[in-house]
Amino acid sequence: METLERLADLLDRDAEVLGSRLDDITAWAAEYAPGSVRRVLDIGAGTGTGTLALARRFDAADLVAIDRWPTMVERVRAAGAAHGLDGRLRVVEADLDAGWPADLGGNGTGAVDVAWASASLHEVADPDRLLRDVREALAPGGVLVVVEMDSLPRFLPDSVGDGLEARCHATLAADGWNSFPDWREHLDRAGFDVADQRSFEVVRPATESNRRYARLNVERMRSALADRLGEADRRLLDDLLTDDHPDSVLLRDDLTVRIGRVGWVARA
Repeated sequence: METLERLADLLDRDAEVLGSRLDDITAWAAEYAPGSVRRVLDIGAGTGTGTLALARRFDAADLVAIDRWPTMVERVRAAGAAHGLDGRLRVVEADLDAGWPADLGGNGTGAVDVAWASASLHEVADPDRLLRDVREALAPGGVLVVVEMDSLPRFLPDSVGDGLEARCHATLAADGWNSFPDWREHLDRAGFDVADQRSFEVVRPATESNRRYARLNVERMRSALADRLGEADRRLLDDLLTDDHPDSVLLRDDLTVRIGRVGWVARA
């Protein structure tokens, strides 16, 4: 089972690769936000990279970051302190599957101007219930922004193992990896109107940092597949993960990072 520390490291690398694209996504969200944004809520904040991007975009707003895991909560607190958000940021440890925390606004109190759920809504046991809770917490004119990966990250050319990465992704997809719905139907059902939907793509060349990001993802993929693949494919994956092997992802100049995001902006 993947440790939270390892997942946190992967999330930080993912944010590093996204880079300015994350600011592009928050800029898109701001196009639909009310004129005066006083309170921003980050639902499932992870390590806080989204929280920091929201703080940059809505620089006069107070922020609330919520996550269920103490490891992530501490990461967000540390990130906020390092970026001078003391006084603006409150970090809440709460399991949203257990219910909506009363002090986050709800029951029509209209406490939140922008709610943000990036790669988190699919983790909730009952997203329809959570979406209704978010709707009740939004101020008049407030918006909810939902962001998901539109595909698994890609790194390798098709020539590696005659499409090794594509085969691995197909196997993972059959197991439900990155299996999320088009949230439009869920948003409609919860009483939202979808104002916009947009895709964002990131393509990055082989750099030391991007190679390490690729290694984390390939390692995660290899662990998840375990013995699901044939011997030849397992051997190829092991070669990719062996740091001093000629085919190692840490040494490849033909590696290209390709990741995509899809987002929805919705109003109550």
